[in-house]
Amino acid sequence: MKFLDEFKAFAMRGNVLDMAVGVIIGGAFGKIVSSLVGDIIMPPLGFLLKGVDFKDLSWEMKSAVPGTAGSVAEPAVTLNYGLFLQSTFDFLITAFAIFMFIKLINKIARKKEEAPTAPAPPPEPTKEEVLLSEIRDLLKGKNN
Repeated sequence: MKFLDEFKAFAMRGNVLDMAVGVIIGGAFGKIVSSLVGDIIMPPLGFLLKGVDFKDLSWEMKSAVPGTAGSVAEPAVTLNYGLFLQSTFDFLITAFAIFMFIKLINKIARKKEEAPTAPAPPPEPTKEEVLLSEIRDLLKGKNN
């Protein structure tokens, strides 16, 4: 049972749970960014490039070998540099989005730090000061 207790202590640490949440949210964020790139940014870019779809860009190193009855005996060997370009765009946009999010968080944190805080209340008088004030007040009372 000791092994299970150790594993439970490890798995329930705050850092591990935070990391798990980060990975899950990161995966979802990655899907959003991939959709942004693939569905919103790349179609107009392909249109501007006269209908070129980056996913279709490749260099054929060896042609396909046709088989009997129209089947393919050996598929073509291609270098799919368009998929690499697509992945590069995905990465750059994801990195930029994360950069902007972190920049926003840092800006909010700086504003919170720079916000004027209420002035600290004056410190309580020491015992000596209290005694001296009492003596002063007593002496004032005798003189009147």
